[in-house]
Amino acid sequence: MHNTHKTKAIHHMKAFAYLTFTVLSLSFTHAQQGRVNIEQDEKIERLLEAYVETIGDHGVYRIQVGFGTHAKAQSIKSQVDVDFPGLSSRIDFDSPTYRVRLGRFKSKIEAERNFNRVRKKYPQAMLLKPKK
Repeated sequence: MHNTHKTKAIHHMKAFAYLTFTVLSLSFTHAQQGRVNIEQDEKIERLLEAYVETIGDHGVYRIQVGFGTHAKAQSIKSQVDVDFPGLSSRIDFDSPTYRVRLGRFKSKIEAERNFNRVRKKYPQAMLLKPKK
């Protein structure tokens, strides 16, 4: 009878150990699920946006409204932003000149429609075809 109690005790200890191991494993697995917050410098975000804009000109029409020195390009861009607030504008540097470009049009029709509007205010404007 003494062996029977020992055997039962060992069996209960094994069951308790197995149960404890299972509960801890499940708790640990559950603890593995969570949220990771990545904080990145806003300069990286601006760099990524600039990169996407640079490579993103493929397949879009743009309107060039003026060019010149950096100061002149900034002045033109400021005025363009007032004249056409619904269209995005930016200054591109194409050595040795700064160029002010407006819009990102996927279709030729949309580009020409906006180009005709812009030329009324900026007669020197040029419609730029998509890069290939």
